[in-house]
Amino acid sequence: MTVEPSSPASAGPLTGPLAAARRVVVKVGSSSLTSEQGGISERALGDIVDALAALRLRGAEVVFVSSGAIAAGLAPLGFARRPSDLASQQAAATVGQGLLMHRYAERFARHGLVVGQVLLTSEDLVRRSHHINASRALERLLGLGAVPVINENDAVATQEIRVGDNDRLAALVAHLVKADALLLLSDVDAVLTRHPDDGGVRIPVVARESDLDAVEASRPGTGIGTGGMATKIRAASLAADSGITALVTSARRLSDVVRGEDVGTLFPARGPRQPARRLWLAHLADARGSMRVDDGAARALRTRRGSLLAAGIISVEGDFTAGDAVEILDREGALVARGMSAYDAADVPRMMGRSTADMAAELGEGYDRPVVHADAMAVVA
Repeated sequence: MTVEPSSPASAGPLTGPLAAARRVVVKVGSSSLTSEQGGISERALGDIVDALAALRLRGAEVVFVSSGAIAAGLAPLGFARRPSDLASQQAAATVGQGLLMHRYAERFARHGLVVGQVLLTSEDLVRRSHHINASRALERLLGLGAVPVINENDAVATQEIRVGDNDRLAALVAHLVKADALLLLSDVDAVLTRHPDDGGVRIPVVARESDLDAVEASRPGTGIGTGGMATKIRAASLAADSGITALVTSARRLSDVVRGEDVGTLFPARGPRQPARRLWLAHLADARGSMRVDDGAARALRTRRGSLLAAGIISVEGDFTAGDAVEILDREGALVARGMSAYDAADVPRMMGRSTADMAAELGEGYDRPVVHADAMAVVA
C-alpha cells in the first residue's frame, strides 16, 4: 500500500510552545498508530512522520519514542488480537520491531531523513555506565543529522510491557538528550476535567500540581484516574520538574502543534534542569538496601538538602556495597531520599551515631566522609 505524504506544516520559525525548542522528544503510543483491525495504520504512521519532518524543517532536532512493535507483529504471526501471555507478546515484538522500523525508514526517507533505531528499557538507564553510553550514542546520531527512533525493548522486557511505561521512558530520554521540549501524544486531545461526554473541558496549562485539582476520575478515555492519561501526567510533571517543557495532546494534532496552534495541555518547565545523577536516583535507581534516620537527620535532609552523616543513622538493612543506591527512610519508614552509599552495608552499623571526626579518629583512614554525600542524593519527600 502506497500512501503519499500529507501536506506538512509550512516552513518558518517555530512558534507556540515549541518556539524556543531546538531539541524535541516526541512520544507516540500504540493507540495512535493502530488501525481498527489491530495492526499498524499506514495513514496514521505517515501523518506522524510527515509532521515530524516538518518539525525538522523548522530547525528542531527530533528524537522519536515510539510504541507499536507488538501491534505490528500480530498479523504476521496470525494473532487476531493482542495476546495476554508475555512469551507471545515478546514473539510479536521481535517480528514487529523490524517491520515498524522498515516503515519508519521508508517514510522518513521521503523527506530526505535517515533514522536510527535505539532499543531501551528503564533498566538500561538504571546503571550509570549504560546511561552514559546511551547518551553518547544518541548525541552522535543527532550530530550526524539522523532521527533516533527509540522503542521499548519489548522482546526482552518484563514489566516494561504495559500501557504507559513508554511515557516515563520518554521523559527520561528527554532528560538524557537535554531536550528543550517533550511531546506526549495519544488519542486524547488534552488533559480534560472529565470525559467529554460528561461535559469535560480542556485544562490548557498545568503550572503547578493544584491545577489538576479539577480533574475527576470518570469513564475510561480521559482523566487522571485512567491509566493512559495518568501516566502521561506523571511523565509530563517529571519532565517539567527537571526543566523541560512538556505538552500532552493527541497524535492527530501534531501538525497543529508544529504550526504553533494552542492545543493540548502545557506543562511549563518549573525548575532548573536536574543533574542526570539525581534524576536517575529519584526515578530509576534500583535500591539495594535502606538506612533509617532519626528525626533531626530526616528534617535536615528535607529542608537543607545536606549530606547524610553517620550520626543520624539509627538502623540499616540490605546487602549493598559502596556505590550502590540505597533508600533513606525516616523513623516511621517514610521515604526521604535515595542516594549512593559511600560505604558497604557491613561497615555502616559500627559508624551509626558517631560524628565524622570520631569515625576518622577511631576507625581510621577512609572513614572521614558522609555516608551519603549531598551530590549523590535525590531528596524525594
